[in-house]
Amino acid sequence: MSFTHFDRRAMARALELAARGMETAHPNPRVGCVIARGEQILAEGWHERTGGPHAEVVALRALAASVGENAAVGSTVYVTLEPCSHYGRTPPCVDALVAAQVARVIVAIPDPNPLVAGRGLAVLERAGITVVTGLMAAEAEELNVGYLKRMRTGRPFVRVKLGMSLDGRTALANGASKWITGSEAREDVQHWRARSSAVLTGVGTVLADDPQLNVRLPGARKQPLRVVVDSKLRTPPAARVLDGSAPSLVFAEASALAGRSVSTWGANGARVEPCAGERNEGGAAAGARLALDRILERLGELEVNELLVEAGPTLSGTFVQQGLADELLIYIAPRLLGPAARPLLSLPLLEDLQQARQFRIIEQHAVGNDLRLRLRPV
Repeated sequence: MSFTHFDRRAMARALELAARGMETAHPNPRVGCVIARGEQILAEGWHERTGGPHAEVVALRALAASVGENAAVGSTVYVTLEPCSHYGRTPPCVDALVAAQVARVIVAIPDPNPLVAGRGLAVLERAGITVVTGLMAAEAEELNVGYLKRMRTGRPFVRVKLGMSLDGRTALANGASKWITGSEAREDVQHWRARSSAVLTGVGTVLADDPQLNVRLPGARKQPLRVVVDSKLRTPPAARVLDGSAPSLVFAEASALAGRSVSTWGANGARVEPCAGERNEGGAAAGARLALDRILERLGELEVNELLVEAGPTLSGTFVQQGLADELLIYIAPRLLGPAARPLLSLPLLEDLQQARQFRIIEQHAVGNDLRLRLRPV
């Protein structure tokens, strides 16, 4: 089916509304809805937070309040994600649309959630409502890249944040790194934290920098889960990442927990969970590192949609080397640190350029005096 100019304008507005839930909707998807008659927009809605009404219900309520109870009869509904068809924290949205007697529902993308997965569209069609999908699908996919990956794979979307100089260095040889990038870039990172369900770092970064890893934006309404990868459980109980200002989770090897009380680390509500170590192809232990794929699976179980990795070159490099990084978020400062400074990532030595991992730039944006790049694997 071909879409009209107004169809595209209405869906673009729905996507704009959905983005208002960028920092508050998770673990639910970010969804926006527009109700129109002809080429007139009658009402709008978006999903703000888990447990709150979904975008379609918000829009229907707004229309009823402004026009009347039957105002949606015969209207067209534009929604960025397939309406839900199951009882969760709220009733099914398809029931509300059917009861409102809308004539047509245009959906950007289906919902891969096994509890929905086409059922919502089928309910609407059985009720005699015309259903059309695919309008601005790429934009809708990007808006919910984490939710969609978790529903399809059981793992979150992994975004590795890095800051570097023009010559690819992250700190001086003595470890000094405050600050390579400017204040505008550091504030920009706060927004990426705010949209993430979790922020992950390694114990090396905790011991060296004692980061807090919380969101420090004015009026921040949600804090991400703070995750520490710490095979030997060396994280100090007094570390700021466990300070109680946001939920915290430490992964350690089961052997590191044997005979030790983890209550010390949970004084401010932090949790410590065992995680298997890496194994080689023969099944033997591969070293001191935890199995990152197991950690990602566990975070998926905890409903983490987008995971922001803010770690040192070793852990960040492992995410990249193992093909677990879905996106690199790199801030480049216009300064040179020289060959003795510390590298961006710790990666194995290559003997052939064909072995190099390749990325494509999907966005470049000036942030103050620095450059922000977003890259994804080719």
